[in-house]
Amino acid sequence: MTQAKPKKQRRKRGVILTENGLEKLQNAKNEAEFADNHGNRYTLEALSDRTGLGVDTLMKVFACECGVDKQTLKCCFKAFNLTLCEPDFYHPTLSANQKSPIYCSVEPKLPEGQVPLDSPFYIERSPIEGNCYKVILQPGALLRLKASRRMGKSSLLARIINHGTENDCRAISLSFQLADKALFQDLNKFLQWFCANISFSLELPNKVTEYWDDLFGSKISCKIYFEQYILSTLKTPLILGLDDVDILFQYPDLADDFFGLLRAWHEEGKNREIWKKLRLIVVHSSEVYIPLNVNHSPFNVGIPIELPTFTGQNVKYLAELYGLNLSLEEAEQLVNFVGGNPYLIRVGLYHIWHQDITLDELVNSNPYSSYHVYNDHLQRQVWSVKNHNAGLIDSLEKVMCSPEPIELELVQSIKLKSLGLLHFQGNCVIPSCRLYQQYFQQYFNQV
Repeated sequence: MTQAKPKKQRRKRGVILTENGLEKLQNAKNEAEFADNHGNRYTLEALSDRTGLGVDTLMKVFACECGVDKQTLKCCFKAFNLTLCEPDFYHPTLSANQKSPIYCSVEPKLPEGQVPLDSPFYIERSPIEGNCYKVILQPGALLRLKASRRMGKSSLLARIINHGTENDCRAISLSFQLADKALFQDLNKFLQWFCANISFSLELPNKVTEYWDDLFGSKISCKIYFEQYILSTLKTPLILGLDDVDILFQYPDLADDFFGLLRAWHEEGKNREIWKKLRLIVVHSSEVYIPLNVNHSPFNVGIPIELPTFTGQNVKYLAELYGLNLSLEEAEQLVNFVGGNPYLIRVGLYHIWHQDITLDELVNSNPYSSYHVYNDHLQRQVWSVKNHNAGLIDSLEKVMCSPEPIELELVQSIKLKSLGLLHFQGNCVIPSCRLYQQYFQQYFNQV
């Protein structure tokens, strides 16, 4: 007698907003009511007009009790300038008494660099994403994203670029990590490289030599190239994301000229239609520690966005996506150990999910041991500090080995903060987290 195969558990038709997805939609709706409806709440009929969905369907969306088409949720989100992501919804099962799991079916990968656009493991830090999406669609906009390394700047930049593309803009990004060091020694060559890269990213022929004029000089030639070729050729706005701009801080003369050029373009966008088409995103890890003319700097205009660390709630939610059941208290243990750094949290959760280590072992084991899950990252941090100069490693030793907050020379403090290794406490500095403090104390004792 052939044994009957167990029936697979079927899913109900449609999807339902998760708690996170509902909160995101509600927040966006509240902002729209304030901005577009004189602070008055939208009626169901008004929401129906805005979303193009029926009243009954909207009631199902906000009640979160039965499934609706995924396209329905996309319409709701798009009506409030949001993008529906995997963590925003789930597929309910037939079991009425079964709580819906938030975890996703995509197998986690060891984190490295930018979180891919289609990754369900990207955690929004509301309302930052929504604010960026709104600002960058405004004529002549300038966004300044700042946070230390591994805090998610490039991941957010990619999503802003994607949002621009979805809203009929040409949107590209350029990292100054790609430039040869020799280019930073020559403003003329650097600006030609800059213009050529923009052309390439926009799939336009490189016409730098046609527009460059030695009589005008490199800055005016660069401006002419953008105005008469790039912006004039494009029929839609251009969103230009500039990543790792603080590399230029090492070359003060070049930085002063280039940043002055960006500021001039931003000012042009206030008065001239052609320059209103350009929207800039400037991404950097550190405070500006070089002298820049206050009237020529792009770092005191536009909208500043500083990315915060993850909270215990962020970590608890991310853990659920990994299929891990952490209490809020356990999530906060991990936050405290790594200082809320998103990358370090994702690495930790990955190894816990992979059963390489438990949470208790992670936060209580010796980070200096060769088998520790953060070993590669910690060694790269040592290399990064040494790569700056010998004085920086000496400053780091003072911070990590001091039982009290100490005061360092300002530029040294800013550079170490950009690496995520310390925090400011008034005029003094302290280690940014227990992981770094424990590791570097042993490192300096060994050295």
